[in-house]
Amino acid sequence: MQKSIIPQDYSSLLSLYDTQKAISLLKRLFQDKLCGNLHLFRVSAPLFVEASTGLNDDLNGVERPVSFDVPATGREAQVVHSLAKWKRLALHRYHFPVGEGLFTDMNAIRRDEELDNIHSVYVDQWDWEKVISKEDRSLDFLKQTASLIMSAISDTQQTLRAIYPQLASLPTIDPNLSFVTTQELEDLYPDLTSKEREHAYVKEHPSTFIMQIGGALKSGSAHDGRAPDYDDWCLNGDLLVWNSILGESLELSSMGIRVDPASLDAQLRIAGCDNRRELDFHRQLLADELPLTIGGGIGQSRLSMFMLGKAHIGEVQASIWDEETIQTCDKAGVILL
Repeated sequence: MQKSIIPQDYSSLLSLYDTQKAISLLKRLFQDKLCGNLHLFRVSAPLFVEASTGLNDDLNGVERPVSFDVPATGREAQVVHSLAKWKRLALHRYHFPVGEGLFTDMNAIRRDEELDNIHSVYVDQWDWEKVISKEDRSLDFLKQTASLIMSAISDTQQTLRAIYPQLASLPTIDPNLSFVTTQELEDLYPDLTSKEREHAYVKEHPSTFIMQIGGALKSGSAHDGRAPDYDDWCLNGDLLVWNSILGESLELSSMGIRVDPASLDAQLRIAGCDNRRELDFHRQLLADELPLTIGGGIGQSRLSMFMLGKAHIGEVQASIWDEETIQTCDKAGVILL
């Protein structure tokens, strides 16, 4: 099966020079709007963490982190997959109050990622995290936060279009999200795979927030994998939009209200990960020593690709590609950075 597919008659709406300028502007605009909407402040973040801390994100539980030894410390380090756990610990250490949070530019290497139009071994995203109250641990608060992120995306598109009129040919982003749970998707499309369900639903609802990812559905299988020790599987979700260039749904963000001691205890047991209870981060969380938070990641390259009408993520980020992808893009006149 071909990994990367360039649609027939596709051509970039912006020159290579204007693409770079537009990416820079897009990132500045979106950061400002996101921070204003969610009350976030920028902090510095690590590129790698010590393996023994348990701070690295296990994603779906099968991806291998890039590891290396640090002779000066005698310990092993891992390049981060994301900063889901580190951010929560940082909010605790920096004494952030309820209602405020942090964001950072996260750069990662995901060595086991499949390479195609929207996946790369290089990951860049805005990682954000916010302190919340016990009363905020609800689906209503989750939905409200997702809507604020979607509003920031929509506002950014409007400003970009004013500066680059070429982008006006792209569909206008609907800031009003359609909310659906993974069980509702399975009930609607019982004969489709999880990914096919997403495509079918988002095609009809171009701005969608899919909730409750990680736990088993009535069929016995999960919609998608989630590590058991950051998102509460009952209070999380993915933000998806309809990618008109590729004719499929595109995930822009994964986020959620984080586990509290009770949900962490349950999810570690369900996932068969009880051995993590002795790691520093998990011991603090189970002892109720860390703040309650909500957080997530928003793909910088994904958002740039979507906003600028690009067919391949390699048009907005520099990475390494397989020979088949290189030849496919070259034949279609697509320039990989």
